[in-house]
Formats: sequence, structure tokens, C-alpha cells
Amino acid sequence: MSTPQSQVRPQSCPVIHGSPIASDGPRIPLHSPEFAADPHHAYREMRRQYGSLAPVELAPGVPATLVIGYSAAVRILNDPDHFPADPRTWQKTVPSDCPILPLLEWRPMASRSTGTDFLRYRQAITASIDAVDLYAMHDIVENIATPLINRFCQEGRAELISQYVYPLVFEVVNSMLGCPPEIGQQVAAGTAALLEGVDAEKGSQMLGAALMNLVTLKRTEPGNDITSVLQQHPAALDDVEVSHHVSQVYGTGIEFELNLIVNTLLLILTDYRFGDSVLGGNLSSREALDEVLFNDPPLANLLITYPRQPILIDGVWLPADQPVVISMAACNNDPSIRTDELAGNRSHLAWGIGPHACPAQSLAYLIAQDAIDQLLDALPEIRLDVPDGTPTWRPGPFHRALTQLPVTFPPASPLNANIEPVRLSDPHATSR
Repeated sequence: MSTPQSQVRPQSCPVIHGSPIASDGPRIPLHSPEFAADPHHAYREMRRQYGSLAPVELAPGVPATLVIGYSAAVRILNDPDHFPADPRTWQKTVPSDCPILPLLEWRPMASRSTGTDFLRYRQAITASIDAVDLYAMHDIVENIATPLINRFCQEGRAELISQYVYPLVFEVVNSMLGCPPEIGQQVAAGTAALLEGVDAEKGSQMLGAALMNLVTLKRTEPGNDITSVLQQHPAALDDVEVSHHVSQVYGTGIEFELNLIVNTLLLILTDYRFGDSVLGGNLSSREALDEVLFNDPPLANLLITYPRQPILIDGVWLPADQPVVISMAACNNDPSIRTDELAGNRSHLAWGIGPHACPAQSLAYLIAQDAIDQLLDALPEIRLDVPDGTPTWRPGPFHRALTQLPVTFPPASPLNANIEPVRLSDPHATSR
């Protein structure tokens, strides 16, 4: 395969051979519990040993390159011609039982497409998200949060992921998509199976069936929701295309938003700079959110691309069609660009940059900030309740996610609410 003219080096400056990416040497397993326990130590060691590009393993026997240098990440994310997001050539080389295949395989949506397909899908999903009423979303979050808080506020303790954050985010996403609870339950269970890599194929089938049920329902009963806007958009998406875009809203809307809220609550409860300031009113929860998006972004390693041909980046040849994974967490902490002053600084990569940047940033910020503020306003003396003081993190190559977030607080009276309680059959219990 020919090398692009811009990448050709003169004879007097030979290409570096035997790079760690091209070799069969050891790779850092991103799927291990050890990596999940202290990824920032792993990133520092990678940077010391390999520079801006490190050889990693996404699952047993699945090699990839992890981009841990900020400048290299910006270059890659802004060059979709050389670094397309379409995984179809790569996925032919992966065993059918690979636990991450259902999560990464090609689907007809913008985040996995290039060219005219990308533009068509991107326009539709962006329009559907832009149609969400941000002012109404304040009330939606409050109406969901209040009865959830009332369920445990008199107990003096709670596990915030299962009792508050997960059911809140789950109901918010259902509301945005116009999804009834019975279909939403199936979607939640299928999405969780994919993200955890447990019964991934069964989860994929469950998710696909549930999403098609929702799409069929909204064809006959359209509403003011993301699913209906996708169906009505001039891009003329068919039912399969709509179902995959709805799937993406579920996957990122639940997993990303949940971990953004939970990681920010952990910061507020453990870091005096933010805990005392946020609870005392000196710093807003928005600034705590930005700290998390810098240091522990909910999707720590993603924005995956697949080079069309071998390409030279920072003195290292990246193989064709092998995943190149951007580590937003590592790039945000790259010493070459890192500053200690983060207040008001939103130049992180947690939302991505370039053509695949997240189109739902304002919406995600609003939901997370409102969810956190509702909880802290109701229970201002809330404290972390981890026996050894060290929370545990879920293993996985892509997310930065706690297993649980137990807290204690002085028992409080239920909040006043002129709304019906949110009725859930605890989807968290069946999906995590």
C-alpha cells in the first residue's frame, strides 16, 4: 500500500522501525481490574515508556493504539479522511464472541460512518437533540428527582447509583425519546449487557428488538420527542436507521450521564476544594462537573478511529484498520498542556472535537447539574460512606465508572411535591 506523499521522509531521516505499536510485544490491558483501580498511574507509565501513543489491549487478543498525547489526539480527531470512524474492515478480523464487538461494530449512524452517510446521519441526530426544550428539562429533572429523594431521605443512608442517579437518568432519557416504561426496561437491560461485556450477544438482540418496538410505536403515535423528530427529519431515515440512533441516545445518555453525575458527586464528597465550596455556595456544581470532565471523564477512552492505511504519527507507524482509541482522560492530563487552574476551563476532550464532537453538550450539562443540585439542596450534610475510604471502579476499557456510591446524612423530611411519584420496577437491579 502506498504511503501518502505528506508522510514520506527523505533517505537521510529514516523512518523509525520496531515501534511499540507495530511490534508483537506486551500490551497494557485496559480491560483489567488493575487498570480500572488506578488508570492515571497507568497513563503516566505509558507516557514515560511510549510517549504519546501506547500499545494496549481492549479485550483479550484485541490490540489497539491508545492516544495519550493531546496534540496527537487533536490531529487525529480533525483528520477523518485518514482516520475514519467506520469499523467494518476491522470487525472482520475480530472473533464473533469478542465481548466488545457488539459495542464497537458498525451501525448505520453518524459515529460509525464517513462521507455522505456521516453528513446525513449527523444532521438528523443533531436536529433531534436540538429540538429538546432545555427549559422544560429543568422541570422534568426536578419532577423525577423529588420522589426519588423522598424514597430515602428519612432513612439517613442511601446507595446513590441504584436509588437516585440511575433511575433518574433512565427516566430522563425515556422522556426525551418518548419511550414508555415497558420498552425502556428492555433497552436498559440490553444496553447494560453490551457495556459490561456479559451476555453481549443476548444484550444486543434484546436491545434491537426493544428499539424496533419503540420506532414502530412512534410511527403510529408521534410526539414531541427525539424519536419522532428523527423519523420526520428530511434525511428520511428508515426504521432500522432510526432504531440505531435511538440506541446511541440510550447508550450515551444513560452510561455517560450516569457516570458524569456519580463521578462529580464523588468529587464533591471527597475533595474539600469542591465539597465545601459547592455546598457552601462559593463554587457551582458546574465547576465540579468541569473538574471531572478533565480528570475522570465518564467515557475515559473512546472516539475510536481506524486508519485507512499505515500512517506515521509522532514517529510511530499506526497499522491500517486497527483501532486508534483517544484517551480523553490521559490527553486532558498531558503535562504539555495541563494547567493547575481549571476553574472555568472547558478545553478538555471529554466531549470530543472535530466532526464527531458530541452534539448534546448543553443538554448533558443541564441534566447533570440539575440532578446534583436537587440532591445537595435536599441533603446538604450528605457524606460518603465507604468503609475503607476507597471507592471501587468497574473494569472496562472505555468507561470510568464506580460500582456504587453509598452515603449517609441526617434524616430529612420528604420534599414537597405536587407530582405523582416516578414508578419504576428498579431497572438498575436487572441491568447492573
